[in-house]
Amino acid sequence: MPKVGEEHFAARRRQILDAAAACFAREGFHRTSMQDIVRESGISAGLIYRYFTGKDDMIAAIVAEWQQRRATLLDGDPAAGYLQVLRAVGDPAAGPELRLAVQVWAETVRSPLIRAMARENVDRPRELAAAALEGVVAEPDALARVFIAIYQGLVLQTLWDDGIDHAAFARAVAGLLAPLGLAPDREPGDEQRPVAPE
Repeated sequence: MPKVGEEHFAARRRQILDAAAACFAREGFHRTSMQDIVRESGISAGLIYRYFTGKDDMIAAIVAEWQQRRATLLDGDPAAGYLQVLRAVGDPAAGPELRLAVQVWAETVRSPLIRAMARENVDRPRELAAAALEGVVAEPDALARVFIAIYQGLVLQTLWDDGIDHAAFARAVAGLLAPLGLAPDREPGDEQRPVAPE
C-alpha cells in the first residue's frame, strides 16, 4: 500500500476507534449501536465495516492499543512504569478511558476474545513484576498479582471518589516497593512520605 494510502487508512481507523471509544465510555458496549458510532465518527456504516467487523472487533483493537502503550511503559523499568501508570489514573483526561476499562473487564465474562486480550494486558505486567521480585520475596507471582489488584482497585476508586490524592497514592505504593529494592528514582515533588499505620 502506498504511504499516502497507509496514512489515510490509519487516520480513518483512528477516527472510527476514537468515536467507538467515546460511545462505549458514555453509553456502555451493549447500549451503543453501530448507528451511534456512525453518528459520532461521521463515517458511513458501509465504510466502517471495511475497517471493523463489528463492535467486538473495535473493542479488541482498543484493548490491543492499551497493551502496546502499557508494554512501552513497563518494559524499561517496571517499577517506574508501574508508578507512572498509577499516576496517570489521576489525570482528568483519563476518565473516559477508565470507564471504558471497567466495561472491558465486565465484557471478559461474556467474550472469550476480550477475556484473552484482557488477560494478556494483565499477564505481561504480572510476569515482569514477578521476574523483578524473583529471589526478593517467597511468592513473587502472588505479590505481582497484589500489585495488579492495587492498580485495578485504584481505577475503580477513582471512578467512585473524586477526592483521591493520586500523587499520595503513588507515593504510598512507592513506599511499598522501596523495602523490596524496587523503588525507582522519585518523580519531582514525589518525595517519599512515611505511610501512616492503619
